[in-house]
Amino acid sequence: MTDATPPTLTERLTLTRPTDRDLPELHELHADPAVWTHLPSARHTALSETCALIERYQAGWEANGLDVWVARDTATGALVGIGGPSLRGGVAWNLYYRLAPAAWGRGYAQELIAAARAAASASAPDLPVVAFLLEHNDGSRRAAERAGLEVVWRGPDAGNPDPDAVRLVFADRVLSDEALRVFVG
Repeated sequence: MTDATPPTLTERLTLTRPTDRDLPELHELHADPAVWTHLPSARHTALSETCALIERYQAGWEANGLDVWVARDTATGALVGIGGPSLRGGVAWNLYYRLAPAAWGRGYAQELIAAARAAASASAPDLPVVAFLLEHNDGSRRAAERAGLEVVWRGPDAGNPDPDAVRLVFADRVLSDEALRVFVG
């Protein structure tokens, strides 16, 4: 993996490819119960889980030239979170965002989403941008709505330990059946 990709800058964020140097902070973020209140079963309990996540994002960067970034406050260097577009099945960009609790409510999600949408559009403008989230995750849902994405599917969350969990698929356009299948099977 190379670090040669220049950072993406927003008004307040510096967005970089994840590296092994980010592992301690990203593990702390993904192990924090506060960021998993909507899906506690996905919380990282072992460093190896976060390491595998970083490896997946690094592989996405290598394969597609774009994937999830580490988001840091440009002024302080503090970790704000992680997010960006990941190519799913070659047919859609999955918009991911997970912010540290200290960053919640400060507009960082919108900066990250705007950068992700711009990068995805520059890379493959014919592919939709999708946010795949749990219905009861109000913060994530509001972020997708504020970004102008619209609900294109609502249904049961297959594999969720909570049998009543409902998934929402937001998108920036109508999804093909193939693209929808990538997210909901």
